[in-house]
Amino acid sequence: MKFCSHCGSSKIQHTIPPGDNRHRHHCDDCGNIYYQNPKIICGTLPIYNGKILLCRRAIEPRYGYWTLPAGFMENGETTEEAAQRETLEEAQAQIASPDLYVIYNLPHISQVYFFYRGALVDGAYGAGSESLEVALFTEEQIPWEHLAFPTIKRSLELYFSDQKTARFPVRIEDIRRTRLPGEH
Repeated sequence: MKFCSHCGSSKIQHTIPPGDNRHRHHCDDCGNIYYQNPKIICGTLPIYNGKILLCRRAIEPRYGYWTLPAGFMENGETTEEAAQRETLEEAQAQIASPDLYVIYNLPHISQVYFFYRGALVDGAYGAGSESLEVALFTEEQIPWEHLAFPTIKRSLELYFSDQKTARFPVRIEDIRRTRLPGEH
C-alpha cells in the first residue's frame, strides 16, 4: 500500500498498531487500520437420485478440473445465500432445504469453506459461465484424480461414508497444505 484509501495520505506503515498484536497496514495521518481477513467460500453438495452434481471448471485456478458448485461469499449474504447463489451461477441449479454439512479451515491460504448438502430441485442443472460442463455422478463415476481441490475430495469422501449410515453430522475440519494433481 502506498496511499490511504480513507484520507489519501502517503504515510502508510506496516507495523504493529498501538493496542494490536499483528503487523498491519495503517495510516499515520488518520489512524485507519487495514485489516486482512480470511476469505469465505460457500457451496453446495447437490444430490439427485443418489448422484452428486459436479461442475468442470472453466476458470483458473484448476481449469478443467471437477468441483462442487462454490465460490466467494459477497457482502450482505448469509453463508447459505452465498452457497445457493453460487450453485445457481455455476450449475444453473437450485437446492431444496440445504443443511450445513462441513466447514473447512484452510489457514495456509486464509480461507474458510462452508458446504451445504441438499436435494437438487427437479433434477434441473446446466453449465453456468464458470463451468465447462456439469454432470451427475455416482460414487464409482466420480473423477477422483481430476478433482479441483482437497476440500472437494474430502466432502465427497465424507458424503459417501455418511450415506452408508444415513447420518450426516455437521463437521468442522482443518485442511493443511497438500499438493494437487499436476502441481510440482
